[in-house]
Amino acid sequence: MRDKFTIRLINEADAGEVLEIYKPYAEDTIISFEYEAPNLNEFLQRIKTVSSEYPWLVCLFGKMIVGYAYASKHRERTAYQWSIDAAVYLSPSIHGKGIARILYESLFSILRLQGYYNVYAGISLPNEKSVGFHKSMGFEEIGIYNKTGYKHGNWHNTAWFQLHLAEHSENPPIPKKISEIVEFAEFRAIINSANQRAGSII
Repeated sequence: MRDKFTIRLINEADAGEVLEIYKPYAEDTIISFEYEAPNLNEFLQRIKTVSSEYPWLVCLFGKMIVGYAYASKHRERTAYQWSIDAAVYLSPSIHGKGIARILYESLFSILRLQGYYNVYAGISLPNEKSVGFHKSMGFEEIGIYNKTGYKHGNWHNTAWFQLHLAEHSENPPIPKKISEIVEFAEFRAIINSANQRAGSII
């Protein structure tokens, strides 16, 4: 039986594999504005902080993690609590297979279930591939921070994109933590659908 792609929530034991995916983005590209990747303990703490409230999904091929997507706090002040930031990272070997789309669509479905309304993504420029991908996902460019980050000998702009997850309503309820919805039938349906789609990819 051939190995298949599968998708699930992250757990602490995944930290090392996920860090190995992230490390070249931090150290070799402008996609991340970090100069150096964090050490394993620092990265594990990031996972714990994010996954205590927000979804963090990993994609496996067989038993090996090959990609991930997560949501995180957009801003600290109370009125921002219905908005989040999102990011997706893949191993180079699976680019172009549609995994990033499945991860993002599943992530956004979970965020809707939690009660979030807005997703933001910041993209350091130039990065035509990421800009095109986010636009294809329905994101709208809402502005550019000019020369906001200096890395690899150059100043880089950052483009910001927004996606509305639901129609905005008055008096929205406080979003639920990820731990509050993992037993919902709707949550299990989202993960099952993600795995059906991912499992069909060759």
